[in-house]
Amino acid sequence: MGRRRKGRDISGWVVVDKPAGMTSTSVVNKVRWALDARKAGHAGTLDPEATGVLAVALGEATKTVPYVTEALKAYEFTVRLGQSTKTDDAEGEVIAESNKRPNDEEIKQALSGFVGDIEQVPPQFSAVKIDGERAYKRARDGESMEIAARPLYVESLLLIDRPDPDHVTLEMVCGKGGYVRSIARDLGEALGCLGHVRQLRRTWSGPFDATDGLTVEQIDALAKTPDLDAHILPLEVALNGLPEVRCTEQGATRLRNGNPGMVLADGIEYGDTCWASQDGRAVAIGLYKAGELHPARVLNQAG
Repeated sequence: MGRRRKGRDISGWVVVDKPAGMTSTSVVNKVRWALDARKAGHAGTLDPEATGVLAVALGEATKTVPYVTEALKAYEFTVRLGQSTKTDDAEGEVIAESNKRPNDEEIKQALSGFVGDIEQVPPQFSAVKIDGERAYKRARDGESMEIAARPLYVESLLLIDRPDPDHVTLEMVCGKGGYVRSIARDLGEALGCLGHVRQLRRTWSGPFDATDGLTVEQIDALAKTPDLDAHILPLEVALNGLPEVRCTEQGATRLRNGNPGMVLADGIEYGDTCWASQDGRAVAIGLYKAGELHPARVLNQAG
């Protein structure tokens, strides 16, 4: 029998405004330590030098992570024109340069080709697995890999600033699995001038916004105090995109045991994915079938 992890059995979300120079895993560990939480995870990795929204899930909220990662998210990023790098960002060695500098209209026209359902090849330095091994590990050994293109939905990609001929600032709203570094690389190639990401910030992700995020300094200052607990958002925030049904008392008991339970539903169709609540708290997520919820995830919130 595995040893039970120590810590408080708390569930919910903490929104962090991640600083540059810190990994997403380090942020999660910081939040878990500061709250003495038994279990924590995050909804969508940010590169170490990227900043912005990192939503940290605590306890049972980790079961709702897929509903955040599947949601739309927004990035504001600066592309350095005229250079490509090994890593497609400013951390990598410059491997090619170009003197060409497109004008704003040329850039706007090129951006239109990256909107909608597109195919995107992840960077060589990425966490994509190739034959069971992370691509970045093989890239660090000097290996060049063929990485298959992956589908990405881009709702919008806009030019929002041109501070100088060498730089453009863009804003992208996209779905799951987008690599901003790939957008910068491919845009540079489409324009014939090369390009890489200079700065990257995730401004919002699903229901979470960077303006509501705690800084690492605030987390340190509030660590182990009730004041930090006050920043924990309810688990249910992550389920805003799903319809809600209400449990009967008997239905809630059955759902907590992993069995189909009776629910009260209005306007829900057979087979819809939804979440069941009792007294406003999520009990389970699953499929609605003829007056019952068939649970896929049971949410046993403490307290």
